[in-house]
Amino acid sequence: MQKIQLNRADLLALQRTYLANERTLLAWFRTFVVMLSSGFAIVKMTAFEEILPLGYALLVASPLLLLFGIIRFAYVKKQLRKFYTKDFQDAVEQ
Repeated sequence: MQKIQLNRADLLALQRTYLANERTLLAWFRTFVVMLSSGFAIVKMTAFEEILPLGYALLVASPLLLLFGIIRFAYVKKQLRKFYTKDFQDAVEQ
């Protein structure tokens, strides 16, 4: 695959997009940590027995959210790489 020559503005836009993608992954990770710790706190504290199912739901949902964030990060990264290759431009022109 041959890469397209980009001018400085396009290179900066590409870098901003990569950084935004990484920030989004970190936001998913931050959400995972908060949900996981909240789930553990609810399950371990005896004062919260009424909402114990919520604690277990948070413990189950938090890894799923992290997995979704990682998959989304990889997908966007692949799309960015695909967009800036010659094969993608050839496919668009056909």
